[in-house]
Amino acid sequence: MFRKILIANRGEIALRIIRTCREMGIKTVAVYSTADKESLHVRFADEAVCIGKPQSADSYLNVQHIMAAAEITNADAIHPGYGFLAENASFAEICAQYKIKFIGPTPAMINAMGDKITAKETMIKAGVPVIPGSEGLLQSVEEAKKIAADMGYPVIIKATAGGGGKGMRVVWQENELEHAYNTAKIEAKASFKNDGIYMEKFVEEPRHIEIQIAGDQFGTVCHLSERDCSIQRRHQKLVEESPSPFMTPELRQRMGDAAIKAASAINYESVGTIEFLVDKHRNFYFMEMNTRIQVEHGVTEEVISYDLIKEQIKIAAGVPISGKNYEPKIHAIECRINAEDPYNDFRPCPGKITNLHTPGGHGVRVDSHIYAGYTIPPYYDSMIAKVIAVAQTREEAINTMERALNEYVIEGVKTTIPFHLQLMKNEDFRNGNFTTKFIESFKLV
Repeated sequence: MFRKILIANRGEIALRIIRTCREMGIKTVAVYSTADKESLHVRFADEAVCIGKPQSADSYLNVQHIMAAAEITNADAIHPGYGFLAENASFAEICAQYKIKFIGPTPAMINAMGDKITAKETMIKAGVPVIPGSEGLLQSVEEAKKIAADMGYPVIIKATAGGGGKGMRVVWQENELEHAYNTAKIEAKASFKNDGIYMEKFVEEPRHIEIQIAGDQFGTVCHLSERDCSIQRRHQKLVEESPSPFMTPELRQRMGDAAIKAASAINYESVGTIEFLVDKHRNFYFMEMNTRIQVEHGVTEEVISYDLIKEQIKIAAGVPISGKNYEPKIHAIECRINAEDPYNDFRPCPGKITNLHTPGGHGVRVDSHIYAGYTIPPYYDSMIAKVIAVAQTREEAINTMERALNEYVIEGVKTTIPFHLQLMKNEDFRNGNFTTKFIESFKLV
């Protein structure tokens, strides 16, 4: 087992990893930008090293500074968390060169799933259902028009190196395609320094359902059930839950088997997530694989009583997994609390938290790095907390969440708590009647 882990991340996830390391008797090193000097992950780690200025490129994406911090503190492993360098194959390769264990999959595994075209080809060979679309990258508007005509509209254009909705355009008819093609390429180039795009059939009335998986260094892979992430805005998840209200035992079996096939196809080791789109007829299609811990991993932890960070660390240390597949016996739902103004197009609202009361009580978990007096910096993602409610049934979990949100007091900045409170009262949401397009018609009052 590792002696000391450097956490190449910040905020909530860094604090989450520190807690598990402490339970495992592993020393921790926090790295931080000058903007995060007063963050809780800096306070609670055994050691802390400043790695640069506030901008991510100067700090949390600065590989040279992170590796220097690992060397001077004698860390024997690095945990990347999520975001930043978590799915950066070259960073994982550099860790290997320095003989510091990257807590995650190998560079080859990251590369195999990091490019969407390569991943799709791998899934086809593995027998995992994929959405019909172009074979490889689009080379011209004319090619795009021909493929779209063959598949039928609507279609969706995606950036091959993309994520978070960047470089993505839905096209409903042919006269829209050329503009969508050009703007998607420009946005992809600006966001990812790669203007490669491809096309898929657009799945109408979709659910976004993902399967949590774990694989060890000995070829064993298991699935840890599903999460429904369909409540999202501009392709950014807002609410996640397990089990999915749309799931059936038969569908869970088929999706779990497909997820294991997907991970086994690249001999995957570490925890990860296979994301699927599921249509209204419960046909499912591979979308992408996240070769890292997910923001919403706590939802799965609560329904199956399974510390995914601990499992990830153990796998990296060469400990075999049980190979047991899980299914949820209770219900968990998570709301991401962002420092944003939901009444002003969700505009980010960094600033100082003047007063804070965190909810508690039976069935409530809050993962957060904020405190009264903490200043939310403007340089990073606006998520400041995750509230998870757990109960025997979905209805009870929603009621618990509503109670917890009413208790949550964050003053000094605007947050998305009012949005989540209205969502918990919404009849369609409570009945499980929603798709990924639900928020587009949701009226905040």
